[in-house]
Amino acid sequence: MSRRLPVYLLIDTSGSMRGEPIQAVNNGILTMVSALKQDPHALETVHLSFITFDREVNEVMALSPLDTLTPPTLETPESGPTHLGEALEKLIASVGRDVRKTAEGEKGDWAPLLFVMTDGKPSDLAVFEDAVPKVKSAGFANIIGCAAGPKARSEDLQKFCHSTALLDTLDSAGFSQFFKWVSEAIAGGSRSQGAPAGEQGGALPPPPEEIKVVI
Repeated sequence: MSRRLPVYLLIDTSGSMRGEPIQAVNNGILTMVSALKQDPHALETVHLSFITFDREVNEVMALSPLDTLTPPTLETPESGPTHLGEALEKLIASVGRDVRKTAEGEKGDWAPLLFVMTDGKPSDLAVFEDAVPKVKSAGFANIIGCAAGPKARSEDLQKFCHSTALLDTLDSAGFSQFFKWVSEAIAGGSRSQGAPAGEQGGALPPPPEEIKVVI
């Protein structure tokens, strides 16, 4: 059985993302998947999962192979809270269920990658604070956050992300550049397989001008 590179994307679909922002995200996801399918390393190993969070948390797509994947179309409610903490709990459960562990005579999956995008702050703060150490100890090779727009609170993402991208606006140009950068990061992670422990998925491509990255 071939080793997979699991990649999880947690996307904020709260009411503030309604309209142009969520359309831009959907376009960005299409572009990202299309770009990854052009990369033979990614096509062979990458498996993607999409989890959305607003007042509800949904595993829109369980871990699926890139070569047969049809990108989901994300939708938003008209309003409501941002349950990032609950989304992290569902993520932890999904990783525990789906990522194959190394067993006797068989190597497990590569360490997974995680991308988290939000334009606000967690509404379920107690659940969020409880989930943060669990995510940090879940074995991700890299965790990359995206704080999008003027109301996004990057310090929440910095509690568990290895690096956080800052987008000033919620327009198509910004999200397009972010998802292009994500596709490059995933492709780079797929090519780094076999590197020494601790180096897999560790290096990020240079961000475009629209994105500021903080560690």
